[in-house]
Amino acid sequence: MGSRERVVAFLEKSGASFQLREFDESTKNSALAARALGCTTAEIAKSVVFVGSRAAVVVVSGDKRVSVQRLSEVIGEARMASPDEVREKTGFPIGGVPPFPHAEGVSVLPDVSLTRFESVWAAAGAPNTVFRMAPADIVRLVGAGPFDLCEAL
Repeated sequence: MGSRERVVAFLEKSGASFQLREFDESTKNSALAARALGCTTAEIAKSVVFVGSRAAVVVVSGDKRVSVQRLSEVIGEARMASPDEVREKTGFPIGGVPPFPHAEGVSVLPDVSLTRFESVWAAAGAPNTVFRMAPADIVRLVGAGPFDLCEAL
């Protein structure tokens, strides 16, 4: 099963309401996704992968930057993952890393910045596929958070 199909299967089994969108062009970063969707960059839930003491995916609003210091207080030593580490740890390509599903041992930490919105758009396993979901459902499906891990860009 491909990356996109894994995410769609998870979403369908989740019981949460979602809307899937696929584009001809790339939505691999917050600016491209916002332009394609006609929303603000802040409404994009970007997944940023970190490695160190353990692998972690921080799901944060597109107008924020993860504070490595704050993150380290939660998970221990952390640094941003390289593109190869992103694929190795999550099984997803950069630009397509979703909030879920991830392998056992990968922590997913949704940030409080997402809760400003009724719904947000997140990557769905491929650099041109996204889904919309309520931040409360992301937090519920992850089973943790929200955390305060960010600083303004």
